[in-house]
Amino acid sequence: MLQSFLHLFYPHACEGCGQELSSTEKILCISCSLQLPATGFQKIADNPAEKKFWGRVPMQHAMAGYYFYKQGVLQNLIHSFKYKKREDVAIFLGRQLGLLLRESAWWKEITALVPVPLHAAKARHRGYNQAALLAEGMAGVLECNVWADGLKRTAFSETQTRKSRTDRWTNVENIFAWNRHELKSSPHLLVVDDVMTTGATLEACAQAVLQAGNNVKVSACALACAA
Repeated sequence: MLQSFLHLFYPHACEGCGQELSSTEKILCISCSLQLPATGFQKIADNPAEKKFWGRVPMQHAMAGYYFYKQGVLQNLIHSFKYKKREDVAIFLGRQLGLLLRESAWWKEITALVPVPLHAAKARHRGYNQAALLAEGMAGVLECNVWADGLKRTAFSETQTRKSRTDRWTNVENIFAWNRHELKSSPHLLVVDDVMTTGATLEACAQAVLQAGNNVKVSACALACAA
């Protein structure tokens, strides 16, 4: 009764369809959650996400949880946590991504999650790093650590939006660096980002991770990829 009373003043509506959520639902109702355009990449060897890195960086595995469609529910959710300070949405989607990753044959290999870092100025403006929040949600499902400071951004870069494929690579080349020292032998680190387009950002981060030494292995995971 108390929860129903509170809902009168603090609407508990699905971010997809606007219907009231049940006491067991968060952010999206079950129907809208099931309609998110999952890629299934976690179950497929040599999937399209992995192919983006062939011949460029020795990525162990790569996946994206969902396809990104303009004007879709997922785009609205991503915009809400990137530009409207909806940290809860990022953590929720991170959990969903973690559940998808658990369907893979390799998720237990992962030592820790390493979110793609924001430049300090952008992080201060936004108040948080959305990739770190996604990793936080994933970690709750995967039961592994998040190394939020594993990578640092050494230079400010322009937004990748509307840049050509070549410009995207140039824009992020050599702007990330490894920022930790306490690596055990042969760790396997998973770099986490929100949207994968050409894979340029994740490749640049993977190259920085590989500089950490100790036979480190690296994989990549994004919430969404361009359809």
